[in-house]
Amino acid sequence: MGSRRRRRYHGGCAAPGVACWAVALLLLMLAFHCVLSPPLGDGGRNDPSRPQSPTFVSNNLGELRRNVLAMGTNAQASNVLGDGSKMGEELWDSGAGNDFYGCSNASTEFAGAEANTESNRYLMIEASGGLNQQRTGIIDAVVAARILKATLVIPKLDQKSFWEDSSDFSDIFDAHYFISSLSKDVKIIQQLPDTISKKSLPYKIRVPRKCTPLCYDNRVLPALLKKNVVQLTKFDYRVSNRLETYLQKLRCRVNYHALRFTDTIHKMGETLVQRMREKSGGRFIALHLRFEPDMLAFSGCYFGGGETERRELGTIRKRWKTLHEANSDRERRHGKCPLTPEEVGLMLRALGFGRGVHIYVASGDVYGGEETLAPLKALFPNFYSKEILASKEELEPFLPFSSRMAALDFVVCDQSNVFVTNNNGNMARMLAGRRRYFGHKRTIRPNTRKLNSLFLNRTSMSWDRFASEVQTFQKGFMGEPNEVEPGRGGFYEYPLDCICKKSKARTEHKDTTDIMENHLAGREDCDLDFLEHTPLPAGSSNETESDYSHGNGLDIPEIDDVISD
Repeated sequence: MGSRRRRRYHGGCAAPGVACWAVALLLLMLAFHCVLSPPLGDGGRNDPSRPQSPTFVSNNLGELRRNVLAMGTNAQASNVLGDGSKMGEELWDSGAGNDFYGCSNASTEFAGAEANTESNRYLMIEASGGLNQQRTGIIDAVVAARILKATLVIPKLDQKSFWEDSSDFSDIFDAHYFISSLSKDVKIIQQLPDTISKKSLPYKIRVPRKCTPLCYDNRVLPALLKKNVVQLTKFDYRVSNRLETYLQKLRCRVNYHALRFTDTIHKMGETLVQRMREKSGGRFIALHLRFEPDMLAFSGCYFGGGETERRELGTIRKRWKTLHEANSDRERRHGKCPLTPEEVGLMLRALGFGRGVHIYVASGDVYGGEETLAPLKALFPNFYSKEILASKEELEPFLPFSSRMAALDFVVCDQSNVFVTNNNGNMARMLAGRRRYFGHKRTIRPNTRKLNSLFLNRTSMSWDRFASEVQTFQKGFMGEPNEVEPGRGGFYEYPLDCICKKSKARTEHKDTTDIMENHLAGREDCDLDFLEHTPLPAGSSNETESDYSHGNGLDIPEIDDVISD
């Protein structure tokens, strides 16, 4: 077939001259245009009744791979889309981030742990959910103990939830370092003294979400004074987003300094980072793909898999008895649906990351498996995960424990040059805040509301227009300093009280105030709880979906956020 075509092309120009060269030049220009334009077709196993729904597999995967590979190997095309980046080095690093630094040291007015701790007050907590949900509970437990002037017992981790991970605190975190590094802030002990534990069982209380200091004084302190030992159950997001600066800085000291992984986890994570740098020549992207079945089921979105997908995800969705029936089209319009792996890849290519870029993917079992991942791998063939980088023998100590496996991903994502999140859940928020604190390392969050609309119409535009639209829509979602988050935000994602601007003329306090004012300026929808200074009414729990909603952009809780409540 190919040889007949070549004979016919030669035979189409019987007489030499200008006309022959013109035909050849026209054919060359058409071919070059096709090479420069990455396929923006519908992709996927479309349900005929929903032809406009974006899907996670291309209609012609072979053609997609051929076109993308041609785009990468063509020298002139590579210069346009770049094996590095079209937009230059600023894609890899936020230059303005050098003007800011993490500032979480306690002020001279901050009373030491000895002066702030009352005798016979012991606080215990049980942190809920997966690794990063538990992390929020641990951090806030230190703050709660400080508020209550109590001695904190090393937090217990939930071992009975969906995650079924038997790890305790010291299996994941360096307990001795945790205790010693916070010794000036809060008194922390490994376990209750025998004289206390033998007297009675701890009195169990469940406080409302986002409980303020006054809320703790009203709800917990009376029981603590009477019983001496109180255990706070289902402890996650149980401390207010907005606190006085000295307590916010304590949060940062716990999160960014005291709470570090065990040597075993840290060393394996560092090994994965080193291997990524060796393979990539120095820098790489880490992608928190979050395209697992539970995530998709909870979102209520449709991804073009027909009745099979509806049935499979619908069955998983029944786990949450209080979850309302979702309208997929409406969820997509509101930016509540994650991008497919293919769409994430196209977004990154449109931003300017070239085919030669190395990507580390942090993910569980992706819905649809290799078929779903194939378009992303075609766009970025240098595709890695911890399972690819490490041997089975190396991962064997971690495999039975979901939290320890998640910790390895956390280390790699934290140290990546660029972090991309496809879901603004616990891990994404934790890493976004951490990367801001340590120099505003590039963090990309898809503007799902705008991008989902763009992907619906991607067949009607050229690649250049598509790329230009993506770059426009992503302004404000690239992890820049003072970036105004469109919607509602929380402290773990935006630790503004702990970020200061380098300036000799300014004090740390004034820097923080300026950053806060810049952050809030022009916000269309400011979360009232983000600014709260008053306790919740008696009996209220404030445990609604709005606790997780960030308005414009996907923000779906980890699976146990809902199961545990």
